[in-house]
Amino acid sequence: QLACPLDLGCHSVPCFFVKQRDKAMSFLVFGGATGWIGQQLVALLKEQGKEVHVATARLENRSDIEKDIDTFKPKYVLNAAGVTGRPNVDWCEDHKIETIRANVIGTLNLVDVCYTRGLNVTNFATGCIFHYDDEHTIGGKTFTEEDSANFTGSFYSLTKGLVEGLLKNYPNCMTLRVRMPISDDLSPRNFITKISRYERVVNIPNSMTVLHDLLPVALVMTEKGLTGIYNFTNPGAISHNEILDLYKEYIDPAFTYKNFSVEEQAKILKAGRSNNELDTDKIVAAVPECRIPHIKEAMVGVFQRMAKNLGVDHKSAAAASS
Repeated sequence: QLACPLDLGCHSVPCFFVKQRDKAMSFLVFGGATGWIGQQLVALLKEQGKEVHVATARLENRSDIEKDIDTFKPKYVLNAAGVTGRPNVDWCEDHKIETIRANVIGTLNLVDVCYTRGLNVTNFATGCIFHYDDEHTIGGKTFTEEDSANFTGSFYSLTKGLVEGLLKNYPNCMTLRVRMPISDDLSPRNFITKISRYERVVNIPNSMTVLHDLLPVALVMTEKGLTGIYNFTNPGAISHNEILDLYKEYIDPAFTYKNFSVEEQAKILKAGRSNNELDTDKIVAAVPECRIPHIKEAMVGVFQRMAKNLGVDHKSAAAASS
């Protein structure tokens, strides 16, 4: 709480000085108008009573970025803009120029403009730039923030790995490696929704980002002024089958699914898919005031909230699926 300089005894209630403090600490969100994660960030900031502005500039247009920054004069800049492809990253294979403009040129534009104005940027990036290998095996050694990208099986991941390497040179940037983001609804962007609609799925443990748990953490990290790279996932890994079993238990007892191998999957996709487990020691140590649950615990929470949001009786669903 900001102390009142006039000592009016109003330390526990909003006053003019607190409002001025909040205004000086406003947020500007790129991707907040139409982006899935960006919109959630805007909503969360409003819930927290923060002053938040939604950027209008496209990242490819440097002059428009400068206009937004100079108009809104934010304290904090969040970047959740970019392209992942619709309905999936295969889109990027056929739209390489558009992908470069948004994910490489655009991101660098924003971070560089903010650098010239002494502003930090929280950049919501991806952890889909790694893949299990001989050194990092399933259930074995995990990828840390010091590791460089080793997965270029999709053009999307290639661009993301390239830009992460360049952003390391900017002292004003915090890169958050998001993986397979999960929400409490059945949004088409939700990883749960995606795999529940596939005819067949691979069954590989992966690091994942439960947005309910981690978006508030991102805001804490932003306000702390942290920079550098962070693996932005819940600790641990969970498999596709484990997720779909929970979906069947909590949401749809009639649901069924089939597995196939990575090799079989590759035959129906234009681009490869990243599978990995990221180390989370750094982010856990950076925000000791925040509890980030293990992914298996977090996923149960996701489905409990989802069932409530959808009006599904979990006990009845569980009985029907047994």
